[in-house]
Parts: sequence; C-alpha cells; structure tokens
Amino acid sequence: MELQAKIKKLQDNIEKAVIGKTRVIRLALTTLLAKGHLLIEDVPGIGKTTLAHALARSIHCTFHRIQFTSDLLPSDIIGVSIYNQQKGEFEFKKGPIFAHVILADEINRTTPKTQSCLLEAMSDAQVSVDNISYPLPQPFMVVATQNPVEHHGTYPLPESQLDRFMMRIRIGYPSEADEKKILRNQRLHTAVEDLNPVLTAEEILELQKQVDQVKIEDSLLDYILAIVGMTRKSKVFKLGASPRGGLILCKAAKALALIEGRNYCIPDDIKNLAVPVLAHRVVLNTELGSMETSEDPESAIQEVLESVPVPI
Repeated sequence: MELQAKIKKLQDNIEKAVIGKTRVIRLALTTLLAKGHLLIEDVPGIGKTTLAHALARSIHCTFHRIQFTSDLLPSDIIGVSIYNQQKGEFEFKKGPIFAHVILADEINRTTPKTQSCLLEAMSDAQVSVDNISYPLPQPFMVVATQNPVEHHGTYPLPESQLDRFMMRIRIGYPSEADEKKILRNQRLHTAVEDLNPVLTAEEILELQKQVDQVKIEDSLLDYILAIVGMTRKSKVFKLGASPRGGLILCKAAKALALIEGRNYCIPDDIKNLAVPVLAHRVVLNTELGSMETSEDPESAIQEVLESVPVPI
C-alpha cells in the first residue's frame, strides 16, 4: 500500500502543472518505473516541455535541459577531455548528460552524429570517452521532444535511435473545460516553478526494483508474442516489431500493473501500452494502396490489437 501511496503522490504533484492529462502522466510514470526513455511528439505549445519539467521537479534529483540545435556537438552533451597543465594530464569534464533526468528538447533539430551520441547513454546508462567508460547517475531517464509538423531544418530520428525510446506519446489538445482551467490559473510564472520534490531518487530506484517482482503469466507472454508476430506477418507493415519491442512491452506492462496497485499483469495492461510502445518500432508498407494500409502506425497497431484474441 505504501508503494501505491508514493506513486499517487508523484502523479498528483505532476498534475498540478499538467492539467487534464492523467493518461499521459501515467504513461510517463510507467516509462520511469520501467527504466525507459520517453519521446514526446506533438505540436508546439501543448505542454511537452512542461511535462518533462514537472516530472523532474517532482523527484529530488538532478535535472538538465539540453536544447538541441543544428550546431550542437557530441562533446556539448557528453563532455570533453581538457589538458590540465598543473597535473600534466587530461581531465574529463562531464557534460549535461550526467544528470538523473535529461530533457532533450527538439531532438530532431540536431545532426545524426549528435543524436547518436545518446545511444550508449540510453541503452547502457554510461558514456565512453577516450576508451574510458563513465557511469551515469541512477535513476536515469531521457525525455525527448520533437515537433512532427515542422520539417525545415530537422533531422528525423533513425529507427535505431527511435528503438531506444520505450514509448512515443502525443499529449494532444486539452478539453475545453481543462483549457478554461488553464486560462483561469494563468500567472506571471508557471505552475512548474511551484512544484516541490515529493520522492527521492532512492525511492524511485526502490519502485523500479518492485516492477521486477510483478508477475506475468505465460498466457500473457503468448499474447505479447502474438501481437509482435502479427506486425511481422501482416502485409500492412514493411518492418515489424523486433524482439526488443516484445521485451519492452512486457516490462512496461509490469510497471503499469504496479501503478494500478497490482502485483500481477492483466491483458488490459498490454492493450493500453501496445500502441505507445510498438508504433514507433514498425514501418508501414507504403507500396500498398491507400485502401489497403493504415494512415499511421498507431492506427495499424490498434488494428493488430483488434485482430489478436485476448487471453481469458
């Protein structure tokens, strides 16, 4: 019960700054507890950066924001070795990647070379410079944002980079009632600045350990395999989900079950996460006619869910 109280406290704190987006916040928390990274793709002004700030400020940990631009270099992110004349040796000066929560703002605005420097950090929680590996602080989470409608001066993330993100989500416009609440509560400073930490980094690490204790039955593993397998068999997809996609869907389902107050998974955990976990890991077959294929990967994954029998 204490675990759920901590998770509820964290969610309630974030909701003070991100109004009316409970599902989005729960997906972000699921990613955090499953030791994943989050890609938020949506139009400007929706609250992508606000969500990342609110999540970071709700945890007593270090936070760095990196504004990605076309002239950003890998050394600007991971750090650089500088010669110390007094000691007569090179010293490594750590870059902003050395923090618990990283906001990679507009990640598609920088070159592929700079984007790729995040690969090792996101997959192994370390960076290597001059043949020396430096571990990153734990917990470690990258929250990246990108604007899908503005393509001038952008570099789309390659599949290998996209695959490092546990989920890709869209926040969407608020409802009229929630937007009215936002307008009524407008102040000279944002609500994020008023947030105080409600959990420590150590408490987050403990919650992450509890995720591994959540049980998932073989029938649900078969359900995950059936969903992933359908993306490889269906002619709608040019490229189906990889085995990593199934592994991550399983881990995310365990985290969501913990957030829901259970120590076991149910089919709804998988159904609720399949789209944000798998949609960015597949490639649609554009050679098919418009009547034969879905408009976007999210719709295609949703059609897969509807075609795969749910275990009882």
